[in-house]
Amino acid sequence: MKAIYKRELQSYFHSFLGALFIGATLILIGIYFSVYDLFMGYPYIGYALSSVVFLFLISIPVLCMKILAEERHQKTDQLILTSPVSVGSIVMGKFFALSTIFAIPVLIVSLYPVIMRLFGTVDLGKSYLAILGFFLYGLACIAICIFISSLTESQVIAAVLSFGVLFLGYIMSALCSMISSTGNLLTKILSAFDMVGRFDDLLNGSFHLTSVVYYLSVIILSLIFTVQSIQKRRYHLSKKTISLGTYSTTVVVVVTAAVVILNVFVSEIPAKYTVFDVTADKLYSLSDETKKVAENISEDITIYVLANEKDADTTLMETLENYEGLNSHIKVSYVDPAVNPRFYQNYTDTDISQGSLIVESSKRSKVIDYDNIYEYQVDYTSYSSYASGYDGEGQITSALAYVTTDEMPKVYITEGHGELSFDSSFTAAVEKENIDYETINLMNYDEIPEDASCVIINAPTSDLSADDTEKMLSYMEKGGDVFLVSTYTGEELVNFGRLLDFYGVSVTKGLIIEADKSNYYTDPFYLLPSIGYDDVTESIYSSGSYVFAPYAQGLSVDGREDVEVSVLLSSSEQSYVRDNIESSNSYEKQDGDQDGPFDIGLKCVKSTGESESSAFIYSSENLFTQSADEIVSGTNMRLFTASLGTFASHESSVSIPVKSLEITYLTIPQGTILLLALLTAVIIPSVFIVGGFIIWFRRRKR
Repeated sequence: MKAIYKRELQSYFHSFLGALFIGATLILIGIYFSVYDLFMGYPYIGYALSSVVFLFLISIPVLCMKILAEERHQKTDQLILTSPVSVGSIVMGKFFALSTIFAIPVLIVSLYPVIMRLFGTVDLGKSYLAILGFFLYGLACIAICIFISSLTESQVIAAVLSFGVLFLGYIMSALCSMISSTGNLLTKILSAFDMVGRFDDLLNGSFHLTSVVYYLSVIILSLIFTVQSIQKRRYHLSKKTISLGTYSTTVVVVVTAAVVILNVFVSEIPAKYTVFDVTADKLYSLSDETKKVAENISEDITIYVLANEKDADTTLMETLENYEGLNSHIKVSYVDPAVNPRFYQNYTDTDISQGSLIVESSKRSKVIDYDNIYEYQVDYTSYSSYASGYDGEGQITSALAYVTTDEMPKVYITEGHGELSFDSSFTAAVEKENIDYETINLMNYDEIPEDASCVIINAPTSDLSADDTEKMLSYMEKGGDVFLVSTYTGEELVNFGRLLDFYGVSVTKGLIIEADKSNYYTDPFYLLPSIGYDDVTESIYSSGSYVFAPYAQGLSVDGREDVEVSVLLSSSEQSYVRDNIESSNSYEKQDGDQDGPFDIGLKCVKSTGESESSAFIYSSENLFTQSADEIVSGTNMRLFTASLGTFASHESSVSIPVKSLEITYLTIPQGTILLLALLTAVIIPSVFIVGGFIIWFRRRKR
């Protein structure tokens, strides 16, 4: 086999065909790489690769057309076939020679993501998975073309037939959709020839074992067919023609059946064992919070997708496959609106978008409109909207918790004391946590409503009245839970302080200044507090994420025996509190500043006789705002929803943050863009083409 490999490899470079193939492939990839990645700044090589796979339809048939057909035409194949080398070794030697030629441009392209990384953030896992898919697709095309070349002695016929077969594999997905939009037995059979669809599965950063097995199966099957084709011709005039022909047919049938069974078996394995997320931001992975919710589901739940399965959103489809893999009680069913246009009316009177989801259990159902699965922003340079975030996991997990919950908890948010209103993103998070909320003015109530699971007082700038305070204290003494956020006003809020004192907590006068540079962000007032380990902070603590708490006050605890306190957030030992902020012009510690460390977030549980009253107390009014949350990529939101999830009796938060789809474009100087474009699309390909031409021309003159 080694001798065959060397012979074929040398022949391709001596004939200029190998160098031309490498150069042409690099030119086309270089052009698309320059457009997408250099000029447009996309940090992903997959866009360029997916745009050039049509090149395989022409370049690989031309590359492979002579591999066996020419030898058969010139009768030189008899010399090889009568040699002591096995037919399998001959075929493998030729295949590896062609694979080596194809691997050269692929290896060069593998350097492009590293180059891109010099100018910005590049998801290497996603990029190299796309390169792997490109390489496997090319190898499968090579194996097919070798088999076709073994069937004829005409190079032209071999090239034309190879083009036809590869073209069918290229358009098979569209062809199946034309035959039947809903799918049938014929389209299932034809989909086995869909080569591009498997490549697309590897482009989005999700490793599909089924796609890899498919390409390897095509390669192995094509090479075995090639061996059998040569074997039948090798002994065509032998007395053993009949028996050997039967043996060849048996091998083909057995191997084909084995490959089909293998692919069917792999496709039936749960997605959690065959699909792996290689993206840097884990776009397709499900969070620990989701896994905890799914593990607790003990009743059958059906997720209806209002779309044809072939046309469904691929990102959402992979997310749903992951849910099915978490719990056997979760089933996904696709309902084609073209076949059953009124299906959704069994669940809602409102029109919903195609691609929407309906999550149903025996208790209730919930509709997730497709428009809510993605977050959109407006690009004011073009006045067009684009998807900036993916909320598939967040919406589905929330819906699963909703349809399995026996009762919906109710939270009341107070107003009338200058409280800070929550941003829409935080109120949406409350809804995703499957918590019903209502804004109330305590003046209009004789007591806190009996259905209150929690009362939130968010950063009041004026003090509570004595009457409102008594209502709150009465509620807390009966075991009512609260969520309290203090704010610095320069004035003492006596009655609000009474609510804190119920748990033995007091607020220091002034704001915390952080002297430890590792515990603040750009400004000593912009705290990045230390995170204490607790059920509420577990996911944040384990991931090493930051919480952003600007302009925080210090919390002190008097250590009462009937109150159990967990410190969630705290400043460093180098921190201190300063009261007279307005007249301060220096961050240096001054006389009168109170030494730290200080608590910034507390969870308190107070025994009130036969029951317990729980409280979350935070001392930064900006802690639960969208502007602060964006600084730490959603960690503040995770703290907020985890805290509220405790009052909703969730074992873990069911409000999963939106996953960002924002593209961080590459920043490349104009001169460097032109240099790299010239290098990748002109210079490097020219080296192979010119070098190959010189070698070919010199050998021709001899």
